[in-house]
Amino acid sequence: MKIRAARCWMEKLPLKRPYTIAYMTTSDTEIVFLELELENGIRGLGAANPFEEVVGETPSDTLLHLQSGFINGLAGRDIRDFNKIIDEAYKNFPNLPGTVAAIDIAVHDAFGKFMGISVLDYYGQQIAPLETSVTIGIKGVQETLAEAMEYYKMGFRVLKVKMGLDVGEDIERVTKIREALGEHIVLQVDANQGYSLEELKIFLDSTAGIQIEVIEQPLMAGKEMQLRLLPEFVRKILVADESLCGVEDAIELCREPKAFGVFNIKLMKCGGIRAAREIGMLAKQAGIDLFWGCNDESMVSITAALHAAMSCSNTRYLDLDGSFDLSRDLVEGGFLVKDGFLLPTDKPGLGI
Repeated sequence: MKIRAARCWMEKLPLKRPYTIAYMTTSDTEIVFLELELENGIRGLGAANPFEEVVGETPSDTLLHLQSGFINGLAGRDIRDFNKIIDEAYKNFPNLPGTVAAIDIAVHDAFGKFMGISVLDYYGQQIAPLETSVTIGIKGVQETLAEAMEYYKMGFRVLKVKMGLDVGEDIERVTKIREALGEHIVLQVDANQGYSLEELKIFLDSTAGIQIEVIEQPLMAGKEMQLRLLPEFVRKILVADESLCGVEDAIELCREPKAFGVFNIKLMKCGGIRAAREIGMLAKQAGIDLFWGCNDESMVSITAALHAAMSCSNTRYLDLDGSFDLSRDLVEGGFLVKDGFLLPTDKPGLGI
């Protein structure tokens, strides 16, 4: 079945509420959509919104690249050659993971719909559904507690707290959450490169008794060697995020002694479903668990990440709450949320 037409556009979507991480505050997001139409009328959707601070590509860059001759040249191509199309996208758009992700997701969705199977069924489901974490941005102690209680009442039991601006306040925030909600919740934290090694040690010592499940990217990318000075039991709960973009980063971070025991995979960092699965397989061989993250994204790319995550047997953590933050989305379907668990549908493609 051949591709008949392609079109792309960008939407600026406000968030339900602004949030702050260690290096930026966000109140809206720009998402680029790519739609492929097959000759029989089937439509496959892709979406992307890369962070310039992490991968050097903006949504405006993504839109410009998707408006190029490469996308127009997809007309007449057989969707069954979707892997070849992804190969060509990597060659045409090197170091532009947002652009490649939009193409990768769109061809996966169109191919699955054409074949009448979900993307997850195509690759094979390897794990049972998991709870997703929901993210609390950097804010005062009382605001943090209020938001934690709000999510708890909504049925979420895994809370991820952004930190990295003030280690003392970070310690107080997570301590107060644990005191308020006890053992009823799982606590994760994300420093977004905001700590020095000494600050990380202070945080670890001060929170040793409150059960922090994982700590994402405590130090600046490029300073991973410092983490290798920490005991193995500490490194086991450290998550590589900004240090891990593509497959080459994964290869380097798999070397012994490993600085991180967990890899955070985002489709917007690595270039879509296929590259994400390649990173997942490398991690599995190295005994590294997977943590699937996201930006503020449409349900299109969140669902794509969920299908990729559930097709990898070493997936342990989900942080796929990006579409919850949008004031509106352009699609519906994809997955269901029940008691904090993300449940994929069995509809063809991504089910959107």
